[in-house]
Amino acid sequence: MALKRSAAIEVEIVGFSRRSETVTRAKESGIIDRAAGDVTSAVDGADLVIIATHVMTIRRVLERISGHVSPECVVTDTGSTKAEIMQWAEECLPRNISFIGGHPMAGKETSGINEIDPDLFRGCVYCLSPAPNATPGAVQTLEMLVKSIGARPFFIDAGEHDRLVAGVSHLPMLLSAAFVLSTTGSSSWPEMAKLAAGGYRDLSRLASGNPEMNRDICLSNREEIIRWIDSYLDELKKYRRLMEEDGEGLRDALARAQEARQRWLQEENR
Repeated sequence: MALKRSAAIEVEIVGFSRRSETVTRAKESGIIDRAAGDVTSAVDGADLVIIATHVMTIRRVLERISGHVSPECVVTDTGSTKAEIMQWAEECLPRNISFIGGHPMAGKETSGINEIDPDLFRGCVYCLSPAPNATPGAVQTLEMLVKSIGARPFFIDAGEHDRLVAGVSHLPMLLSAAFVLSTTGSSSWPEMAKLAAGGYRDLSRLASGNPEMNRDICLSNREEIIRWIDSYLDELKKYRRLMEEDGEGLRDALARAQEARQRWLQEENR
């Protein structure tokens, strides 16, 4: 939908989904120009292929399209992790196919065709990790596409990407899930639920994400996420110790957190 609304690019969009009702709805709604009966016919003759599916499904898609993509086709994905996907692309795709890993930093906790938002990418950072064999022309094509939907291209090494997003994206998802289970599992939850308001809603939002998708993210970035979990637990233990003391240390820690977040908000809005 974002591509169709863009005046900077004119494309014919061919769509495929394993759910036939999704393809039908996409065609009827004008989201795609043409529906494909299977993934191989979807990529037949394509100049650009976008794989937008759960991380662990991407390898199977790469294997299936490998012998069907046109020479010099550009292939990209939207997966939340990159290093493993880049390795799969190297193993599965012919050398004359330019693969450029992609990850728009603009997700929602809801999913499915009923949740489409053409403005989702506007103003967001869109990570791009070109494979070593990706041609300059392919990189330029994808950079133009990203800009055409209102996003900001950000070129980054796949391993560095996974290390960074483990802290700012994957860890918050797990914290949200653990927070929800620790509170709703309490015998007092029926009474607590009546008091849960904005703060609870904000912190629990990411727990509404697709469990299969979030599981795949964790499995494909296991080591980096575990490092951030350990770091967070160490910080939480510091707060626990501070609560047992006179309170001044706790106030100072909370003040540092407040200041750090304010600096981030100011930098983000520049």
